[in-house]
Amino acid sequence: MANYYPPVGFHFKVEVLNLEPPANSNDVRFTEVSGLSVEKVTEEVAEGGENRFIQKYPTRTKYPELLLKRGLLLNSSVFEWLQKCLDEYEIEPKNIDIKLLNENHLPLLTWHVVNAYPTKWSVSDLNASNNAVVIESLQFFYQYFTLEKSQYPNPEIPGV
Repeated sequence: MANYYPPVGFHFKVEVLNLEPPANSNDVRFTEVSGLSVEKVTEEVAEGGENRFIQKYPTRTKYPELLLKRGLLLNSSVFEWLQKCLDEYEIEPKNIDIKLLNENHLPLLTWHVVNAYPTKWSVSDLNASNNAVVIESLQFFYQYFTLEKSQYPNPEIPGV
């Protein structure tokens, strides 16, 4: 039986669905993705007659905002969509797919982020004493995500 090695976190792909074709292939190349988590919010209720105990009841599911980072890109259809939403108040939610890729560049896991729209854009500090690339950060609100496992299992590892 082959040894199992967890997937690497640096081989991924981001796709903004239903967006005009990018001006170049770098438009969806991000260096960092964060905010892919889910939390069940609970409500605490003191147990009647027994002050030592508190009951917790689930109420709703909560998703943090999605944060994407990349080197500053000048001609970007993603930035044009972001600018329409933030500057012109033309909010047009789009679905975003985030794919964790295997060594053959095929998706292992895909997060389908539903009805995302931009809420913030920022760039890293400009500093003449640093030798660093300018990084832009794009923040998105979204309703929820679904997680899809790969249809390309590893044939050497049963069940994967």
